[in-house]
Amino acid sequence: MSTLKELYNKEIISNLMKEHNYKTIMQVPKLDKIVINMGVGEGSHEDKYIDAALKDLETITGQKPVVTKARKSIAGFKLREGQTIGVKVTLRADNMYDFMEKLIKVALPRVRDFRGVSNHSFDGHGNYTLGIKEQLIFPEIEYDNVLKIRGMDIVFVTTAKTNKEAESLLRAFGMPFRN
Repeated sequence: MSTLKELYNKEIISNLMKEHNYKTIMQVPKLDKIVINMGVGEGSHEDKYIDAALKDLETITGQKPVVTKARKSIAGFKLREGQTIGVKVTLRADNMYDFMEKLIKVALPRVRDFRGVSNHSFDGHGNYTLGIKEQLIFPEIEYDNVLKIRGMDIVFVTTAKTNKEAESLLRAFGMPFRN
């Protein structure tokens, strides 16, 4: 079992119950899933970019990503409906906690001039989105094998009702928010 999952069960639940005056354990917010999305603009024209993104995301998460397609055509972006535009992976259960631990303890400290993540990226419903500029901050990615440096969006989906509850949950997990 992941150390973050143990931390949640042993400490975070009781701390959040005191902090937010919850009456039952069922009211305590929890991490539902983590969705990682990598947009591949050139992928609509060349398959090698999609394959590289698939390989990178699978290496980072340890789970097979899904190819995402455009829902509608947009002439300004030279995009047709059904064209491949990115890859995404949804992590749940132990994979989710393992990835979060790796992100907080290994990957984020490797970011150059890192001063913490923004605490303004909540969506109003208790979900948090984190943008990363390059996949190289993950130790599994070898610089020599990277076809193109690209970023990704990491969405933490929680059962929290408000941004304040979600922020205290993520802080308890050790998310390094800026002060």
